[in-house]
Amino acid sequence: MSKKILLAGESWMSYTTHVKGFDAFYTSVYETGDKWLVEALEAGGYEVSVIPNHLACENFPFTLEELNEYDAIMLSDIGANTLLIPVPTFSKSLKMPNRCKLLKEYVLRGGALLMIGGYLTFSGVDAKGKWHDTAVQDILPVEVLSVDDRMEHCEGVKPLVEAQHPALAGLPKDWPEILGYNKTIAKPEATVPVTIEGDPLVAFAQYGKGKSAVFTTDCAPHWAPPEFVEWEYYNKLWQGILDWLIEK
Repeated sequence: MSKKILLAGESWMSYTTHVKGFDAFYTSVYETGDKWLVEALEAGGYEVSVIPNHLACENFPFTLEELNEYDAIMLSDIGANTLLIPVPTFSKSLKMPNRCKLLKEYVLRGGALLMIGGYLTFSGVDAKGKWHDTAVQDILPVEVLSVDDRMEHCEGVKPLVEAQHPALAGLPKDWPEILGYNKTIAKPEATVPVTIEGDPLVAFAQYGKGKSAVFTTDCAPHWAPPEFVEWEYYNKLWQGILDWLIEK
């Protein structure tokens, strides 16, 4: 069975001004948060291709044929604008394919989609994620809010396993605490086996010939603290979700 996955997002750049009295200087850094997720999937036999945020605007597939090369697409901490505003459109007003609509068609024709939480997925910080009014919303098992949806819990909150699901087979009911998540509303057709503070944490649905899932907290810090990314069942969690998504 083919196990090719495309992960878009999970990267950022920081530019810092250091002021020391009369003088100031600057530092910059490029960071990624995909290593735990990629390692987990590769341990399960998956081949994961990663397109970081700063390259996704130009390199995320523009055709259904390109998307169909993958068994599943994962969006993690990447805003809808990165796919909705290609460089030729922004700089030269050229018409380009709407990649959110392509993702919807990809799922309806048998593909799989997983959206993972973060400051720019779902609605995100200041509602800049902007996924709620895209075609991707149509094939997610949850309704994305149109306001800042971040639920910050610096005290730590515990996921609640409420039902069994084949994607989560073999996982215990006791999950590590997390430090935040994106608040969403489950759709009527969704299966929600795990909640957090009464909201969906893990949800699944089927659309057309394909499947989709959401994991509304992060796959890496800060929302997923060390005890979560180092959890003995962390690999099994992601492998089980992807196995269910791509199973025909």
